[in-house]
Amino acid sequence: MSLMGVPREADESPVGAVGRVTVPIPPDGPGEVLVPVRGGSEAFAAWADRPIARHALVMVVEHTSARSVVVVPFPES
Repeated sequence: MSLMGVPREADESPVGAVGRVTVPIPPDGPGEVLVPVRGGSEAFAAWADRPIARHALVMVVEHTSARSVVVVPFPES
């Protein structure tokens, strides 16, 4: 948030945030993740380069559309 209370683009991006898988991510995706962003938690469709189980922690590495992200396991293994 800027000093004037106007959100900056970086404050609204989920990239770099750590979230939790709410719907398992299959090899051909998508699954769903809940990510803390914009002062709350939001659900995003999520893709990954490997299957990721429900409840696993993930880090968002790319924001591909308004409601879609690419994630990696966190901590990455």
